[in-house]
Amino acid sequence: MVIKYKTHLLLFHLLLTCAAAAPDPNPPLRQSSKWIVRHHTHDSDPPPSPSYTLKFENPRLETAYFALQTWKQTILSDPYNRTANWVGPDVCNYTGIFCFPAPDNTSIQTVAGIDLNHADIAGQLVDELGLLADLALIHLNTNRFCGTVPQTFKKMKLLYELDLSNNRFAGRFPSAVLNIPGLKYLDIRYNEFEGRIPSRLFDKHLDAIFLNHNRFQSQLPPNIGSSPASAMVLAGNNFRGCLPPSFKNMSATLRELILMDNGIEACLPAEIGMMTNLTVFDASNNRFVGPIPDSFAELENLEVLNLDHNFLSGEIPEAICSLPKLWNFTASNNFFDGEAPECSGVEAFRDGRNCLRGGRRNQRTRWQCEMFKSRRGKVRCEDFKCFETKPCQVPPPPPPPPVPCQNSTAEGPVDHDVGGDGNYQIQSPPRRMLSRPPVKESKPARRVTVEDARPASLV
Repeated sequence: MVIKYKTHLLLFHLLLTCAAAAPDPNPPLRQSSKWIVRHHTHDSDPPPSPSYTLKFENPRLETAYFALQTWKQTILSDPYNRTANWVGPDVCNYTGIFCFPAPDNTSIQTVAGIDLNHADIAGQLVDELGLLADLALIHLNTNRFCGTVPQTFKKMKLLYELDLSNNRFAGRFPSAVLNIPGLKYLDIRYNEFEGRIPSRLFDKHLDAIFLNHNRFQSQLPPNIGSSPASAMVLAGNNFRGCLPPSFKNMSATLRELILMDNGIEACLPAEIGMMTNLTVFDASNNRFVGPIPDSFAELENLEVLNLDHNFLSGEIPEAICSLPKLWNFTASNNFFDGEAPECSGVEAFRDGRNCLRGGRRNQRTRWQCEMFKSRRGKVRCEDFKCFETKPCQVPPPPPPPPVPCQNSTAEGPVDHDVGGDGNYQIQSPPRRMLSRPPVKESKPARRVTVEDARPASLV
């Protein structure tokens, strides 16, 4: 019994000794303005070294160390060991971390870029990344980051490029990016963002906007044409409604506009033809109806035009097929019933599954084309109410003529009294004694609004 008691006491003593020697899982981050750290090791790593005090070249690198180590602790999987060397105070030698002289003090180094593209890292973004105030670029595409974008990103006043594409971010549009003043390149494609696109996005001075293949559901904001972007990719969402006429305001800047794979149901707006610097226009896999606007003939720099899988009809104009730089034109899977001979001269021209006759191959059946015409009828683009129509301003009717005054009547003279303000006050005789009947006030004409025009329903 005594031996068993001594054995238990010895085991208890050994447990206390091991517990005292084990590293603290949550060591203090600061101690006398120095970082006190202990290595977090994997099973294959050598035994942990004792605690030591880190020394940093300058306070900004010290802050960067804290932010990056906090981020590293949230990483769940790093199959290519991109963060394996994120150890110690020399953060400028961490894989994927780039340092440059600070813009406000070129004598010191600061973390200016993070590039972990194609690393397949699983984890999330942490608030502490907002401490990296000198970051100019963040490239994290093709990983498995999830969650949301921290609001602290708005503290990155120098951030120029933000690429979070091909990850697993979710939730509403990351509003933090709207408050990054220097942002020029935004790429959040291939994620799980949802909801509406904030109109403020298009008031920012962004040069490239990539929102494609998310879960956004809304109409396109009417101020979309306020953006100075040269490339705008909105494909693979659930945008609906019309293309705002404000697109014409982008004529000086926009080069590429990709709208494929949405639910846009309207006519192609003539304002697209005003964007004379456009080189790529892809509106495929939508529900556009009606003819190709004649204004498209003004797209003298257009190289690629894709209208595949819509409900467009009419004739493909000669002027479009004769555009000087057009080499790739897809008009297939529509209901066009005619095309100019010049279209065959386009290097890559596709017109299958339309209503073209004259021995053309791979076309819709005559029955399909007749059914389309009978159900759709003649398309009235104005019925979609996509245009900036204002109510007619009907001028107000003229005022009725003044009532004549007479000096005397059968009832006696008219009294002219002077009021307390010095103005004459005329006391008119009874109406039945006037020399002419009173004039009826005309009613103002009813104002005509765009609500009077009801859209013709499409079958």
